[in-house]
Amino acid sequence: MSATHQKSAKGPRLFLSPPHLGGDEERRVAEAFASNYIAPLGPQVDAFEAAFSEVTGLPHCLALTSGTAAMHLALHCLGGGPGDVVVASTLTFIASVSPAHFLGAEVVFIDSDRATWNMDPDLLRAALMALTSEGRRVRAVIPTDLYGQCADYQRLLDICAPFGVPVVADAAEAVGARYGHGDGAVHAGAYPGLKASIFSFNGNKLITTSGGGMLASEDGALISRARKLSQQAREPAPHYEHTEIGYNYRLSNILAAIGLGQLDVLEARVAQAPPHLPLV
Repeated sequence: MSATHQKSAKGPRLFLSPPHLGGDEERRVAEAFASNYIAPLGPQVDAFEAAFSEVTGLPHCLALTSGTAAMHLALHCLGGGPGDVVVASTLTFIASVSPAHFLGAEVVFIDSDRATWNMDPDLLRAALMALTSEGRRVRAVIPTDLYGQCADYQRLLDICAPFGVPVVADAAEAVGARYGHGDGAVHAGAYPGLKASIFSFNGNKLITTSGGGMLASEDGALISRARKLSQQAREPAPHYEHTEIGYNYRLSNILAAIGLGQLDVLEARVAQAPPHLPLV
């Protein structure tokens, strides 16, 4: 029985975006097995990060176990913690905001724009003004690119700039999407001025590694810091030495091999998707 027609007690189950293999994933996984790089890290992980950077135009990419892990590391590297506020979209998945709670920050939700269902820039401005007047420290704004429809990055950045608040794009559902028009269009999450962007390769995304995610940024220092934290924050010593708490967040070499095969068919997947709403 196909994934798209899996039956339930109430009838056929329709998936948001069922997994679909392009054909080359099996060969790439076989190469990973042949190399004996089975545990996290390995040549396929390096190649997946490089290929994702080429596809998106984001110069620094870090392959992780999930989009949730990517968001956690992004907020951690921005210094999020108790007493902070993280501003997020109301219409999103829990993984956009649960990492803020991991760090002890408070989440303030911004309602949706009627046309795109993404974060309403005017409501964001009002919220930032109110939070600032109360003396609250806003650590980040997290707009969600809902169902692959990019948030209005430029307006959001313009609003956040006077408050000195970085924008972290939750592009988990937007791999392959574009923001802008014509030759000026850029890949989702790759708009200049965004502090970082997170992507997901869960089974319900346009391309999948089964489970996995990516943290990407123009800021090489941020990605370098996140990379260390994602590998248990091990110090560069010949023995195991740790001076801070890290996480076990690196993507498996086997799953990265699947991701390489999926990237090969990304453009074909995007071509099959319905057109997005125009940004006004």
